[in-house]
Amino acid sequence: MSKGTLFTVVSATALVGAWILMGVPTAGQTKPSMGPPLVITAYGGKTQATPYKSPKTPWGEPDLVGVWSSDDGAGIPMSRPQNCDGRGRGACYGDRLYLNDEEFTQRQKQIAQRAKQGDENAVGAFRFDYARRAFAQTSLVVDPPNGQQPAYTPESFARAMPRGTYGNGPLDWTTDFSTYERCITRGVLGSTLNVIYGNGQEIQQSPGYVTITYEMIHDTRVIPTDGRPHVNPKIQLILGNSVGHWEGDELVVETTNFTNKTAIGVNGNGNRHSTQLNFIERIKRVAKDIVQYQVTIDDPLTYERPWTMSFPLTPLDGGRILPYTCHEGNMALTQSLGGERAEDRALAEDLKKGVVRARRPVQDGLGVGGAPAVPGGGLFGGRGGAPAGAPATPGADTQER
Repeated sequence: MSKGTLFTVVSATALVGAWILMGVPTAGQTKPSMGPPLVITAYGGKTQATPYKSPKTPWGEPDLVGVWSSDDGAGIPMSRPQNCDGRGRGACYGDRLYLNDEEFTQRQKQIAQRAKQGDENAVGAFRFDYARRAFAQTSLVVDPPNGQQPAYTPESFARAMPRGTYGNGPLDWTTDFSTYERCITRGVLGSTLNVIYGNGQEIQQSPGYVTITYEMIHDTRVIPTDGRPHVNPKIQLILGNSVGHWEGDELVVETTNFTNKTAIGVNGNGNRHSTQLNFIERIKRVAKDIVQYQVTIDDPLTYERPWTMSFPLTPLDGGRILPYTCHEGNMALTQSLGGERAEDRALAEDLKKGVVRARRPVQDGLGVGGAPAVPGGGLFGGRGGAPAGAPATPGADTQER
């Protein structure tokens, strides 16, 4: 893997703009807790015989530079399977964060078989990504101890991410589509969690800054590492305002000042968070080819309690992220809305003839790529993290990848 150093020449105009954005901290703007300590899951709960010593950049900061990926997290669910009554699918792990030796051996075999199949069938211009090495985690969630994503608050269901063409409509305007389908963003965590392809994350560093560029939907975060104050709370950004500092070899990033336009789930699905969302990320190189990534999510208007995920990132196959040909003005929305207006006209014409019928749904029995859809619309039906009696949140389940 080649390493590079990112230096940026900033124009006077950009400097003035950055100065205005950063401004001066408002009175009473305090620095929240930096979250729980890092849980290094890469070694399955075992201690390294020789602790890894992180390399340094030429200016003396821990070196995180590389093109990393969550591909090797494929198959690790976000929430831990708790089929303890034997009536559902999956295992019963309780508070156990790691597989036992027998279970881990089985996962290794599954990963090796899937990689072999993927390599042998790697034909054509489009293919899925897959894991090449196994990790022993039973879930991405490490806190709460049961590995379950906390329940959504009742009020958060009013902020469910729109389904767009992953659901059954009707579609009246661009706001009926998710920010992912509109090629705007998948959000910070939607861009980090493992999906079927496009899991690359390129980390670059320069003195006082770390940048993270995500392969899918082309987002780049520019993170100062001098611990400066956050921007004025009145300024809201779709990826939030990230400020980092170093704690030994760990990069600790606090992100605030979010809008309420993105969500936490895979590909940015689920109930959208509120503007009170606070992220604490901890990023540490724990081996030459492993970066441990941890995030603590705190949003009292969306989740019943704070929660934490931690998982390893490993080198991306090929060593470089690829262009993602999706842009904010793509024609898919025009075509989808046009199809809906055509259905409006068809309904009106049928009514004139005395034919009263139900509106034809967007998916009409098919999901993404023409695959048969299951209840809930789209490629998969979503379960969400709803409390008992609350409405379901389509797309919140990690299966929708």
